[in-house]
Amino acid sequence: MFGLGTPELVVILGIAFLIFGGKKLPEIGSGLGKAIGSFKRGLDDVEDAGLDLKKNLPVVKEISAVKDKVDKARDLTHVITK
Repeated sequence: MFGLGTPELVVILGIAFLIFGGKKLPEIGSGLGKAIGSFKRGLDDVEDAGLDLKKNLPVVKEISAVKDKVDKARDLTHVITK
């Protein structure tokens, strides 16, 4: 995790405990966890939108059709040359 070992994490948590106190630390952790989860969901949404966009572009459909034809021709070539 970011190249941090156990001793480094213990020191960071100790400093955070001294700065924020025991009552505020769980709230900060919860907020950080929610923020990370929200960020991951946002990234997933962007990736899904990109895949949908690629699938629906006419050029991509044409390229896929040509690729399929080339693959079929390559398969036939392998059968004929054997």
